[in-house]
Amino acid sequence: MLIEYLKVFLVGGTICLIAQILMDYFKLQTPYVMVTYVTSGVILSFLGVYQPIVEFGGSGATVPIIGFGYSLYNGVVKAIEQDGFMGIFTGGITATAGGITAAIFFGYIMAVVFTPKAKP
Repeated sequence: MLIEYLKVFLVGGTICLIAQILMDYFKLQTPYVMVTYVTSGVILSFLGVYQPIVEFGGSGATVPIIGFGYSLYNGVVKAIEQDGFMGIFTGGITATAGGITAAIFFGYIMAVVFTPKAKP
């Protein structure tokens, strides 16, 4: 079990390290890094590169934002197999609806519970 935790930590940590390098060294702003990661998740999944990373790193590969792109890709592929061409438009949203809903719900709860303060 300790080895599994180590794998998750290494994969997730590496993903976060790359993002931090992009922000610190290349001076990319956070939204650009997020879009790059989601797009990279889709592209790497399409190329068949990301599935072995997910099998090795588990949630260390699926929880970061790059895993969102992975989920979008898998949802589209599954929907295309079931619904044909229309699956291109519906698959990604269907596959990620739970995560999107949870993010909106918990974000709202945190905004209600804690007093947001604008930065000067």
